[in-house]
Amino acid sequence: MARPQLAEDMGTDEHVRVTSQKKPGFLDRLGATTAGMLVGLAAFLLSFYLLFTNEGRYVRTQKSLDEGLSLVVHLNDIYSPTPLNDGKLVHLIGPLMTTQPLYDPNYGISLHVVKLQRRAEMYQWVEYGDSRDYEENGEKKTETRYSYNTEWKSEVVNSRSFDREIGHKNPSSMAVESFTVVAPVVNLGNFYLSKGLIEKIQSFKKMPLSKFEAPHADITVLDDYFYHSRNPRSPEVGDVRVSFHYAGLSGQWSFLGPPYTVTVVARQQANALAAYPTRAGNHLEILYEEQLSATEVFEREHAANSTLTWALRIAGWLLMFVGLKLMVRILHTLVDWLPIVRDLVSLGLTVFALCVATSLSLLTVAVGWVFYRPLLALLLTLLALLPMLMAKVRDRPKTL
Repeated sequence: MARPQLAEDMGTDEHVRVTSQKKPGFLDRLGATTAGMLVGLAAFLLSFYLLFTNEGRYVRTQKSLDEGLSLVVHLNDIYSPTPLNDGKLVHLIGPLMTTQPLYDPNYGISLHVVKLQRRAEMYQWVEYGDSRDYEENGEKKTETRYSYNTEWKSEVVNSRSFDREIGHKNPSSMAVESFTVVAPVVNLGNFYLSKGLIEKIQSFKKMPLSKFEAPHADITVLDDYFYHSRNPRSPEVGDVRVSFHYAGLSGQWSFLGPPYTVTVVARQQANALAAYPTRAGNHLEILYEEQLSATEVFEREHAANSTLTWALRIAGWLLMFVGLKLMVRILHTLVDWLPIVRDLVSLGLTVFALCVATSLSLLTVAVGWVFYRPLLALLLTLLALLPMLMAKVRDRPKTL
């Protein structure tokens, strides 16, 4: 059982708690290492799946984008759908349109936008902890310095989980909830956007409230917030403030400016725009909140595909490296009572995991490319075998 010791820092809203426990024995450490080996094995196997499937995803996406660029048809007239283009991949540019405004009657907000968000925040206590471990008198101790501050938070902070709730108690719920409203019908000219295209409109901007008045006497408008507070400049725990954010300004010119212009690449289905199925098995349903040519759209999609591919490659390699480290950690545990040997073994195991993870990652990527680009797969295989070949050359006995 941990035996807590408490020490107070005078004049600051913080305290230090020290917990101590008996230093784990060899069998305890061995048991923890064995459990870590199972986690490492799972991570090691998962890394192969991630690396292999990522290469297939990359090639499919690349082929789909190349196919799309070769077939896409630009529409100059977005107000008169042409039946000849039904089923084709089309590229069009124009302003967003919504039939009805989105509104929040509680605050008198009404806007022609694709999405309207109400974001509520409550002034609450927040706990921060900074810990350090050390050994003293044969015991393992953890010293944690807890500090408390009041901040605006969009989620309820559970003060019951604080190390010290007395004097730092938060309400259990907010008086005002956050929500997002989405326009049911969004047009680009006389074309209806699919739900998938509407979901891609995510560039939210904060709505200025300088032109709005407080809807109730107990609400104050300050710095683009509706404050439920007696004194917004000196809030109390439990006070709430509300802001509004919008995405996809549409309809007629408003005090926020003209409707946003978007670029869409999708399949024309009569007067609707939907996902276009490619021969590679992907679906093209692209929207950018700016004016782009068809070539620029596909260039950006190719760049995004490459970025995602490299991010997943690095994640797969890291997962494999961590898995190997956990799997071989038992060797470190066997000698962790010998300081110098322990450090040397730790360094050796890290280098081993680094080399093996790099080689196996390259081999897995190469296998993923075998069915798509055999020459590149061969090159990656040679690079993967390079560390092993170098090690073999170094171990070759020298002749006099």
